[in-house]
Amino acid sequence: MIRSYIGPLVMTVCLAMIVLILQFVWKYIDELVGKGLSTSVILELLAYVSASLIPLALILGILLASIMTFGNLGEHSELNALKSSGISLTRIMAPLFYLAVVIVITAFLFSNYTIPKTNMKFYTLLLDIRNARPEFDIKEGQFYNGLEGYSMKIGRRSKTSRMLYDLMIYDHTAKQGNVSVTLADSGYLVQTVDKLNIMLTLYNGYGYAEQLDENLRLKKTKPFRRDQFGMQQFLFKIPSGELNRTKEDLFKDNYKRKNMAEITKYVADYMPGVYKKRNRVTDEILRNQYFKMTDKKDTITPLNDHQKQLAIIRINPQSIFDSLPVPEKAKVIDVALGLARTTQTMIKTAGEVFNSDQAWMNRYQIEWHRKLTLSIACLLFFLIGAPLGAIIRKGGLGTPVVVSTMIFIFYHIISLAGEKYARAGIMPVWLGMWGSTFILLAIGIYLTIKSTRDSAIMSGDTYILFFRKFFRFGRKNGLASNENPPAYQ
Repeated sequence: MIRSYIGPLVMTVCLAMIVLILQFVWKYIDELVGKGLSTSVILELLAYVSASLIPLALILGILLASIMTFGNLGEHSELNALKSSGISLTRIMAPLFYLAVVIVITAFLFSNYTIPKTNMKFYTLLLDIRNARPEFDIKEGQFYNGLEGYSMKIGRRSKTSRMLYDLMIYDHTAKQGNVSVTLADSGYLVQTVDKLNIMLTLYNGYGYAEQLDENLRLKKTKPFRRDQFGMQQFLFKIPSGELNRTKEDLFKDNYKRKNMAEITKYVADYMPGVYKKRNRVTDEILRNQYFKMTDKKDTITPLNDHQKQLAIIRINPQSIFDSLPVPEKAKVIDVALGLARTTQTMIKTAGEVFNSDQAWMNRYQIEWHRKLTLSIACLLFFLIGAPLGAIIRKGGLGTPVVVSTMIFIFYHIISLAGEKYARAGIMPVWLGMWGSTFILLAIGIYLTIKSTRDSAIMSGDTYILFFRKFFRFGRKNGLASNENPPAYQ
């Protein structure tokens, strides 16, 4: 069983890796093209991203390989032969189940210790690539600062040619601010033959500049120059294509760069500060808004027991307000409104800060649970794929690919939905991350029970027969209700 399972497993995992890598390339193609990257840098980047994609590839590969293996056994009647000799389906699945457990443990260790390191290297390298030779793609209506010493903006771009319209170029090479600007009706960009410079040709424009002295400083009289041109050219030097590497420690505190122990320690160190911040805001509101302290400088004295008791008992402010004279009432209303507005602002600001802190902690907790859920999903997908293959009884890459893709998409959707709700604080983190696992476990148990009983749940004839019986039953009931009751003699 293991020998017949290893081949499809390796093949399907490789296919899944290719699909996931192509998806990555499609996502980041705009950041890789035009950078002048060497082959070694591209291969290094793909190696790092491949490491982070291995858990997903294992999940899809195990599901597809399980359906293919048991589908082949069922298609060639080998599964029936094993069952007729007294070997149950669970006993047939046992060797592959133990193999799946080994894969789960290996995947967990890989996700916990290797992937954080590769993620750190991947994002560091991706940042270096983004900061390397810029791809000269200027967006309409936005200033482009990719060329050192110049800031450029275009109004619109031609869809049929390389022409640009309504150009504005600020020259900051003198480092004196916006002292020189060029406006042009149209123009275009071309790269020189040596690919080290970019030539910008402008048509029908004006140049405005404030005159500088010999030391490139603004003159006290600030003379102004205005030039008109029919055509003008700028030569920009493209930054060096050599990749400057950033230190990896720059991203060490990110949640994707930590293992479970480091995440636990980080959360344990971070949360006391959050609670302390909340208590500080509460005390400040009670001390400065609810009880107005007479000593303005006293901001650290804690509330005494009498003040704490008054803060929680009910009082009748209307009776106190009615006892005051009219001039004092107006003064009290103004002070109360000011304190209420200040308190409302404090509560709103504090709530935004607390929500931000909680959302940040949710990301760490989500990553902690992800290392477990992705590993256990390998075992659950085997428990789904093996009985499903025994029920389908179709090998090859036809039906198994379709069925496994549908199941994987279903799992991916509910996983993303749970993670989104957990990140937003709509549901607890553990429920959002483990909800898809519970659903997969229920499906795996159901399919295992059905396959051991040889239920034909994947046979089209079964459902056709069911609906025929259903409609036949409905027609009989309808005819019986229209018939006249028999006459008794």
